[in-house]
This record gives sequence, C-alpha cells and structure tokens, in this order.
Amino acid sequence: MSKQSLREEAERLIRESMEKKTIVVKQGSTRIEAVCGKCGAPNRVQAEKGQSRVKFACKNCGHQQETL
Repeated sequence: MSKQSLREEAERLIRESMEKKTIVVKQGSTRIEAVCGKCGAPNRVQAEKGQSRVKFACKNCGHQQETL
C-alpha cells in the first residue's frame, strides 16, 4: 500500500470512530522536561492541568527549584 492510501485509511477509521463516539478525549497532566539550574541535569516533572510552574527537586543534586 502506498503512503497516500494508508493516510486515507487512517483518516477514514478516525472519522468513523469519532461518529460512533467510541473515542473519548481527556485532558490530563503534562510532563515538563526541565534542566537543573545548579548542575545541569535533565529532569522530568509532572504538572497538573492548568499549572505552568511546578516546584521540584533535582534528581541528581537535590536542589529545590521551580520550572519556567
């Protein structure tokens, strides 16, 4: 099958499932990729719906900080 036919098939399936109401779209928590301001280590922080700034501690050095 070509890419175009696969794309059309996927769109058709999505359209059918949306009409049947079998798909439920929910808003959940957001994952933020933050970098420690002290040691530069990458951290993955969960933020609840509606929050843009979350307090967290670095997983390497334990420095308390807040996401941007």
